[in-house]
Amino acid sequence: MVYGGGAPEISCSLAVGEEANKISTLEQYAMRAFSEALESVPLALSENSGLAPIHTLADIKSRQAKERNPRLGIDCLSSGTSDMKDQHVIETLSSKRAQIMLAVQLTKMILKIDDVRGGNEARM
Repeated sequence: MVYGGGAPEISCSLAVGEEANKISTLEQYAMRAFSEALESVPLALSENSGLAPIHTLADIKSRQAKERNPRLGIDCLSSGTSDMKDQHVIETLSSKRAQIMLAVQLTKMILKIDDVRGGNEARM
């Protein structure tokens, strides 16, 4: 089990971002992009909860880093951010892993596309 509310995505985003800062090769850009992509889940949660998504994400990222509490996530019912352990918000690890793996596989498939044609273009 892992805690929900976008807490694992934020925690992983922070960890990947820290590792990206340690390397100087071109891989750092891919790592930063992956780190930012992980933030889409908490952004969507906060937006769908009627919160200011960017402000909420910035707040929770800084709190997770400062407090070293990876359980802090988006509280969709009240204040915006809180400890998901206290709120009893959990997900299965296998489900979370499958979500991330599917997103990575889809991205890799899209990146393999080297040509896109519109409907109006002449076909060869």
